[in-house]
Amino acid sequence: MQIGTDIPIPCLSPWPVRTPALRLPAKAWDCHAHVVGAAPWVSPRNYDPPIADIGAYIGMLDEVGLKYGVLVQVSVHGTNNDLLLEGLRLHPDRLRGVAAIAPDIRESKLAEMHEAGVRGVRLLTLTRGGVAPEAAMALAERIAPYGWHIEFGVPGHMLAELKPIIDALPVPVVLAHFGDCDMAMGIHGPQFAALRAILDQRDRYVKLSGAYRLCAEPWRDTIPVASTLIEDHRQSLLWGSDWPHVAISDPSLMPRTEALIELIGQWTSSDAALHAIFVENPARLYGLPREAGFDPNEIKGEADAHA
Repeated sequence: MQIGTDIPIPCLSPWPVRTPALRLPAKAWDCHAHVVGAAPWVSPRNYDPPIADIGAYIGMLDEVGLKYGVLVQVSVHGTNNDLLLEGLRLHPDRLRGVAAIAPDIRESKLAEMHEAGVRGVRLLTLTRGGVAPEAAMALAERIAPYGWHIEFGVPGHMLAELKPIIDALPVPVVLAHFGDCDMAMGIHGPQFAALRAILDQRDRYVKLSGAYRLCAEPWRDTIPVASTLIEDHRQSLLWGSDWPHVAISDPSLMPRTEALIELIGQWTSSDAALHAIFVENPARLYGLPREAGFDPNEIKGEADAHA
């Protein structure tokens, strides 16, 4: 999929959020969201976004019952991570970050980002403005000492080609938006096979996010894909809202965030699966400082209770 259009057009703000019918586990995470500031933005780009500030994002988390969030650098801000870092510093007890950086970034800047709460870097070709996957190994060498991961936002047809590169990376890897798998082909398609092969390796994750970008509402085509992943790769799954749903200009295509949460109930009815996806897996990947009340033994104890 391509996010946005070749000629950037104004996109919509998200719908006001409502409390979902599905109750999420305590200490649940939203592992994919963006904050967006005012122009100037990078050029070229695929969309002109509305402002989406950190206060609105925290309000969304509170309304839907999510405790923690992960801010992922939005493409229109390129490698200027200032707004993301500002959000992390305002809410250090609730947020982690995934930045966009160049391989030649200063060591002092990496240390500053780590202190603020960054725990990964984003490579992106689904939309303009991102850092290309060719930088993966060079970035991995820079971020490995910090325990960070690399997140790939790439078209599904690239997964098989990228697998040898991903396998060689000495850091955890995350694939965004179901790995951009072709939902029409579903679990029998080559893209899903490539995704599963990647997830068979240690410290490889995929975000169950962006369903509305991959098929039409009510997003039923995601059910066999998500259900199979939950059955076979539970410890490799994360969930993300993709708030504020950038690059949507048609109101009929703008998802309601609570509906995306309620969709999860069609993927699984297992409390243990929900706890793994929303609590255990993100806590393992992103971590939280002890001063925010995070105790790894507490998380493990809750996981044992849901096993």
